Amino acid sequence: MSADHTQFGTGDTLPVLDLQLTGLVYGDAPILGEMSLQVLRTETLALVGPSGVGKTSLLRIIAGLEAGYQGQCQIQGKAAMVFQEPTLLPWRNLRDNIVITACVSPQDADAALEDVGLGGRGADFPAQLSLGQQRRLSLARAFAVKPDLLLMDEPYVSLDPALVEEMMTLFAKLRALHQITTIIVTHVEAEARKLASRIVTLGGSPAQITSDMQNTGTYFKLEGASPHS
Repeated sequence: MSADHTQFGTGDTLPVLDLQLTGLVYGDAPILGEMSLQVLRTETLALVGPSGVGKTSLLRIIAGLEAGYQGQCQIQGKAAMVFQEPTLLPWRNLRDNIVITACVSPQDADAALEDVGLGGRGADFPAQLSLGQQRRLSLARAFAVKPDLLLMDEPYVSLDPALVEEMMTLFAKLRALHQITTIIVTHVEAEARKLASRIVTLGGSPAQITSDMQNTGTYFKLEGASPHS
């Protein structure tokens, strides 16, 4: 069975993501087993499980970056991804990092920078930013795409606890402002409990969905808040 990663038009009656996975094998090693996953509009789904279980591999399938899987993946509209590392263009300034990759105007890029607290720094370069600021730029770039589905792979790894809280608050406000559907991969259960409206756990070898539960994330209290507050 060949892999099929399909995008189709808009419509509120369809899930933003419909994944029917038969499996994923690297060499002779089965990584992911059979699973079915649907994500509805405005859901924030946290994908959790032991380190190395295959969470990132599953996210890469959804992003269209993994061609070796067996099954079908349908996304309603377009997806954007925030990688574990910021993956910025070091030879381009902050504004161009958004203009080039998100295909937006310089004015829209400046507005995106303003939304993440980097207003007025469009002419600076990524090397002039701290790691936390680089993560902000990566988030601005993803939101500038105006995706129907935002994918985030361990977006708070290597940050100190205070900065993690700051970044989660920023994400929650932007999510509320844009009413965006999100899948977040994390190995930190506290992050999942705070941010997610739904928590899906992977386990076993090959990995399968072992639990799928609704959750009321603490950060949903920020619905409707301005990202500048």
